[in-house]
Amino acid sequence: MRLVPSGAVLVTGASGGIGRGIALRFAAAGAPVVVHYRGDAAGAAGTVTLIEREGGSAHAVRGDLSTEEGCRAVVDEAAAWCGGGLGALVNNAAAQPVQPLPGMTEGEWRAVVDTNLTSVFACTQAAVPLLVESGGGSVTHLASIEAANPAPGHAHYSASKAAVIAHARAAALEYGPRGVRVNAVSPGLVERPGLAAQWPEGVRRWQAAAPGGRLVRAEEVADACVFLASPLAAGINGHNLVVDRGVSARPTW
Repeated sequence: MRLVPSGAVLVTGASGGIGRGIALRFAAAGAPVVVHYRGDAAGAAGTVTLIEREGGSAHAVRGDLSTEEGCRAVVDEAAAWCGGGLGALVNNAAAQPVQPLPGMTEGEWRAVVDTNLTSVFACTQAAVPLLVESGGGSVTHLASIEAANPAPGHAHYSASKAAVIAHARAAALEYGPRGVRVNAVSPGLVERPGLAAQWPEGVRRWQAAAPGGRLVRAEEVADACVFLASPLAAGINGHNLVVDRGVSARPTW
């Protein structure tokens, strides 16, 4: 059984972090991968190099996903690179600044919402006709466990991620009849270089709360994305798959 869709897989925000992990996992499964980036050209090139070093096929695409025009341009270039075929879209690009809600400006609110939510809407809308032309496909949104459990200073981020999950459910209803499944993946706290030094107290609290005592790994989030795009998930549509090492199972009282 082929575990990846035919056609290219577009991963937004794939110059590093979770996005890079998702791109590498799809490439390892045999998919040609389009690595989107906004400003980190060196990081995107590094992702492409890692994929090609293992015998995979990848292409970097730059674009500003905070506008509808930017989203459509990225999707169109991704499909053109692979001969017009698009098999899956992973909406990973996001911003996560820390800003207390009482002093937050409308501009700060909109910057996060446009990056995290409007991009999901516009990229998905642009990708669906191409996925339909390829015989159907999968769209996966990266949400967050903060959609249900917001952290202080993350009101704009948490609200945008809650809306991303709602969009996945609504899109599943409207795009499902056209052969396109839409789901979300909600990671918990993901390991990254330097995190323990930058936020030691937060990492300690997470480790104490997580069954197994460790953070989520980027490849674990990536595995969930590959699964949702695969035939193994053919019956899964409009679902939010939580990847948090069991933290959400802990009682809050």
